[in-house]
Amino acid sequence: MKLTDDFCEEHLGEYYEQLANHMAIKICQKGSPINVKQGRPKSWASGIIHALGWVNFLHDPSIEPYMGSAELAKGFGVSQGTMTSKSKIIRDVLDIVPMDTGGRLLVWKVEVNGFVMDMRVAPREFQEAAYSKGLIPYIPDEEANCEPKSNEETKVIQFATVQNKVSGASAAKKPENDSPTLF
Repeated sequence: MKLTDDFCEEHLGEYYEQLANHMAIKICQKGSPINVKQGRPKSWASGIIHALGWVNFLHDPSIEPYMGSAELAKGFGVSQGTMTSKSKIIRDVLDIVPMDTGGRLLVWKVEVNGFVMDMRVAPREFQEAAYSKGLIPYIPDEEANCEPKSNEETKVIQFATVQNKVSGASAAKKPENDSPTLF
């Protein structure tokens, strides 16, 4: 976690740091099918960040934060092949798929008139409309005073637990259509 913390602090921010910590705990817990003792810590740390980046479009230059795979691997001092293989193992075990909102960064992406918009920087009236429809957890200006929106339509998606994968129990189902639109 120190490796991912330091990397996120320097390059990606606190939110990625929190997600990386959560993911590290999941893959390192007792009973995990992932043997993190097999391989170097920096290989697994890079795999964690790559897996999070993969689901949150970190490699897309039109989205912030942005970091290409080569730069990410270089930042950890590992090869791209090592990083992507560890990332693939993590994504497979945790059932992470593209556009998965387990990463929670996508919670701010909402389609408006055919364009995907980041509600954190959208005009206030768009934020209010998205909040009233339950598409975002709070209005960013009001973050300090926010309470999570709670109603029957609110979706909470979490990483599948490793114990469920190991024991054969079914993990939480991903929504079939998780692409809400504002208009």
